[in-house]
Amino acid sequence: MSQPRVAVDAMGGDHGATVVARGAVLACRELGVGVSLAGPQKVLRAALDGLQTDGLDVEVLDAPDVVDMGEKVSRSTLKKRSSIQVALEHVRDGKAQAFFSAGNTAACWTIARMVLGTLEEVDRPALAAVLPNRTGRTVFLDVGANAQCKPRHLEEFAVMGSAYSRGVFHRDTPRVGLMSMGKEKTKGSELTRDVHEVLKGSSLNFVGNVEGHDLFTGKVDVVVTDGFTGNAVLKSCETLAEFMIDLIREELRRDLRSRVGAWLSTPAFREVRRRSDSAETGGAPLLGVKGCCVIGHGKSTSHAVMHGIRTAAEFYTSGVNEDIEAELRPLAARKEARSA
Repeated sequence: MSQPRVAVDAMGGDHGATVVARGAVLACRELGVGVSLAGPQKVLRAALDGLQTDGLDVEVLDAPDVVDMGEKVSRSTLKKRSSIQVALEHVRDGKAQAFFSAGNTAACWTIARMVLGTLEEVDRPALAAVLPNRTGRTVFLDVGANAQCKPRHLEEFAVMGSAYSRGVFHRDTPRVGLMSMGKEKTKGSELTRDVHEVLKGSSLNFVGNVEGHDLFTGKVDVVVTDGFTGNAVLKSCETLAEFMIDLIREELRRDLRSRVGAWLSTPAFREVRRRSDSAETGGAPLLGVKGCCVIGHGKSTSHAVMHGIRTAAEFYTSGVNEDIEAELRPLAARKEARSA
């Protein structure tokens, strides 16, 4: 399959269009993908100036409106020529195969549902985080799209996360765990107890309840939870990782012996940083919409933007959406049979 084109919300993120444009150019140069940057034309031309785009497949989509990072969703959906909406329409119309934004997450989720629609039988698209573990990667969802969930929604999340793990990380039969406050099936909230029984009777490789530390042990490949819990866990993990790196850096600068040891250990520290840095993933896939969407962190650097575009391209080439639809059809059939 040829490299896909990724439509990018060039106005998303905390650092402005220049950082996004630089990341897009890096993606074109290093990965060979095509990129369509959506934003005010004059702003993007200025951002691209001096970035040596000759021979690279970069185009500019004029989108005069901008959705601010803290803007209310209801207001953002009224901006029909925003950089988010123009980029998503490019995907809807088949002119690009995937979408990336480091902008307003709620706006991206809502506008993606409006413009692209959801996959057949998906009630709630979910935002998935990809976390490092001892043996590979853990797909963790939902991490913020759905604060209130029903058992059916978490069952959908499990199917979608399993399909993503299989398609992108090539896990033949991904092990699925349910986030709870204890491994016993009787523990947790009413929601988790109900979902446990549903997943236990499914065709997924369900290994039972898991706890927070299992995100990083490699015991499971997919962990599902509601968006409120998932967002709180994810933000805590990100902050703890940053704190530990800062703490180690502070101690290694304490005296001459520590500084010499730090210099000798530089390659090891660099590799640890690479494996744990969310910038290496670039963003969280939005699973369940008709299109391949990835949403990055607001503080994304140009390096993170490049990897977010890479993740979006890999999402498309994996064929995950087709697998999700195929696996959700039996769930819909069972639901219809129960209601008959």
